[in-house]
Amino acid sequence: MKIIDTHSHYNLAQFDEDREMAIARMAEAGVGTICVGIDLETSKLAVEIAVDNENIWACVGQHPTEWKQEFDITEFTDLSKGTKVVAIGECGLDYFRPEDKSYKSEQVVIFRRQIELAIEHNLPLMLHIRPEMNTMTAYEDALDILEEYQKDILAENGETARQALRGTAHFFAGDTAIAQRFLDLGFYISFSGVVTFVKEYEATVAFVPLDRILSETDAPFAAPAPHRGQRNEPSYVTEIVKKIAEIKEIPLQDAQEQLLQNAATLFTKAAF
Repeated sequence: MKIIDTHSHYNLAQFDEDREMAIARMAEAGVGTICVGIDLETSKLAVEIAVDNENIWACVGQHPTEWKQEFDITEFTDLSKGTKVVAIGECGLDYFRPEDKSYKSEQVVIFRRQIELAIEHNLPLMLHIRPEMNTMTAYEDALDILEEYQKDILAENGETARQALRGTAHFFAGDTAIAQRFLDLGFYISFSGVVTFVKEYEATVAFVPLDRILSETDAPFAAPAPHRGQRNEPSYVTEIVKKIAEIKEIPLQDAQEQLLQNAATLFTKAAF
């Protein structure tokens, strides 16, 4: 395996008809992936897919827009113990649609439960944070919560406990000030296919140190150039890594190796 796609959804319906073929294409491209749950059922399927495939790992959790569902702590605790479960999420805050922002308090409760689950089981968080258009609101609120937990951890256990809270900001769309707050927490920043066709993202990619960047597809969504308009697949992560290497002005091989090492450092239960 040469490249890791740290966030994809082979567990969604878009892959029901050809999941095995898509996984085979990914393996042929030398790519591995983390299959991410958005609720209990898709988390269970993510674990099943991971167990059945050597180059796939699972992330279990509840998406913030699934606020109507109760977070089943017993079920998710059991899932988190799986040998191929490497993270908790995707979890966080989503204010993009007014109907979701109206239930901010419900989102916060579910987010906090997943933060606590991740800390208890020494797993990183896979964060989904999406603010209202032209704002950083959801990022700011989520960071306030994460910084609160980090402060409490450090106050109780000292600097050696800093890594008790760790994770990555999936599909990052914040500015450099928001990125710096994540970096200060020790979190990673994950870039998707959007960096291949939205020039405004390049400044943030350039700003974040290479050893704190992760690559992802968020397949089946947001396919990178030159695959725009198609269903996204984890094998397309190669285009994202190429763009990161271009922005950083480094050889592609160096970018591949560093991004793979970054993922291995964060997702310590995986054998990338």
